[in-house]
Amino acid sequence: MSKFEEKIKKAITDSVEKNPDLFILKMNVNPDKNVTVTVDGYKPVPLSECVRITREVESEVDKDEYDYALTVSTFDITQWFDDKRQFVKNLNRKIKVKTEEDEFEGTLTEIKPDGIVLEKKVREPKPKGKGKHTVVKREEIPFDKIKKAKVIIQF
Repeated sequence: MSKFEEKIKKAITDSVEKNPDLFILKMNVNPDKNVTVTVDGYKPVPLSECVRITREVESEVDKDEYDYALTVSTFDITQWFDDKRQFVKNLNRKIKVKTEEDEFEGTLTEIKPDGIVLEKKVREPKPKGKGKHTVVKREEIPFDKIKKAKVIIQF
């Protein structure tokens, strides 16, 4: 790892860690010194946090000395995610979860140490008589089975 790469990664990490609600999802330093960072948080991340991180890093790592480009952005809610920390922010939201074997949709109602709980309402035939009734189905999915998840945007 080059001196520039070490210095920029440390500056980014130090800046992000100043806000305990934030965490780094991706950090990439290209050979042509294009640096991209994607941050997310346990709460929605305001644009002002991206600006703060950019300014702090640029004050630590001199652009005249290293000639680099820095892009700090937040996670796009339309993308799939697989970081356990991202489930916290999406509690009580409707999500889609893919595992090796199956796909699940429901409201994320609980986060356990070893997995998540999804709930959804379904219409089923009554046990006796005619017609249907609404029941709540609960699905527990261990983290080690989850390949990726995505928020279902509702209008």
